[in-house]
Amino acid sequence: MFGIVIEGALFLAAVAGAGVLAFTALKRYTPLGVRLTQAENRRRILLEETLVCPTHGRHEEKDLVRLPGGDLLCPECYAETVNGKLLR
Repeated sequence: MFGIVIEGALFLAAVAGAGVLAFTALKRYTPLGVRLTQAENRRRILLEETLVCPTHGRHEEKDLVRLPGGDLLCPECYAETVNGKLLR
């Protein structure tokens, strides 16, 4: 009985290892993998660009205000927009 359980666990480990190997090969050596990597890099760059306000500088993602349209806005710019005056 113990041998059957060990054999099943080893089989599952071999299947998981083969899956990881196939995914790594797919991501590294195929055009699809290049496209996925480029999309991931593009998302990361756009997020970094969003975190820097040209007027007030860099903010953390948790500090930004999400507008109803889904855009992110710096809290100082949001307060200036809502109040209609500059904060000093």
